[in-house]
Amino acid sequence: MKKLAFKLACFAALSLVPAGLMAGGGSSEKPLAGSYPIVLSHGLFGWGDSDSPGVISIVEYWGGMDDYLRSEGVAVYAPTKTATQSNEYRAQELKNKINYWMAANGYSKVHILGHSQGGLDSRYMVSNLGMASKISSLTTLNTPHRGSPIADITNSVIPDWLKPSVGAVLGVVTSIVYGGGEQDALQALDSLTKSGLNAFNNNTPNRSGVDYFSYGSNITITDVIQHPLMGILHPICGLGGTFNGQGFKNDGLVPDSSQKWGTWKGGPSYNFYVTGVDHLQASNTLYSGELWYDVEDYYLKMAKNAKNSQ
Repeated sequence: MKKLAFKLACFAALSLVPAGLMAGGGSSEKPLAGSYPIVLSHGLFGWGDSDSPGVISIVEYWGGMDDYLRSEGVAVYAPTKTATQSNEYRAQELKNKINYWMAANGYSKVHILGHSQGGLDSRYMVSNLGMASKISSLTTLNTPHRGSPIADITNSVIPDWLKPSVGAVLGVVTSIVYGGGEQDALQALDSLTKSGLNAFNNNTPNRSGVDYFSYGSNITITDVIQHPLMGILHPICGLGGTFNGQGFKNDGLVPDSSQKWGTWKGGPSYNFYVTGVDHLQASNTLYSGELWYDVEDYYLKMAKNAKNSQ
């Protein structure tokens, strides 16, 4: 009888414990559950995780972060746009693909996370292509809102008489790598210069009802071990940025001052031995960031901020 009484007492006590705690402590709901879907908008020379043509489709632009965000409870769409084109051209492509995806899945609103030029074409789409009512928030990541000195330097180094030939060659090469498309490297280049972005910003105001956030990062010292490509460009971008009045501090392609738009949210945390986070590592392109900082935590932070704003 004593054993029976003890078992009944234990059962009664356990019945008072919340179900969430019985399952392992706290709610089992995923942190992004209830969020509007997220659209990932890639940058120059980029590609998505869906409908990616050409040889480039075998590697990951987003470094698995699209699948990671899905695992945390939100629908994610990462469409492919033309690799080298103007902000305006890519914005129209993005609009068409988002509208098709939203209609196919019955979504009313989405969040956008745009890396590099992907933040610019997203801004143009929201401001000038009638998409503001469908976008809850726009988060930009290492986006050159006020231009890239690398674009200015490249534009000034190539003589005007040579630009058509250079553009034609780049168009052929890019079409082969990316599987076709109406590539235009010169239009893309003009879209990313300081003067090009001055004109762009004048014609692309923020829209009410859309929350704008920006995140970014920088290389702390020139380091070609951690930053094989961006480490080479880092001092060039810094000198060009200083000449342009944008400052030396940069991620290899974009000055720190150019990365800020809307509400500035800062960048990722990393250990003392890490010499910053460069332009490609910020998006984990080709998995380049995960060796140096907690990429999943960074993406989750950006996604949770977007969810909290809706």
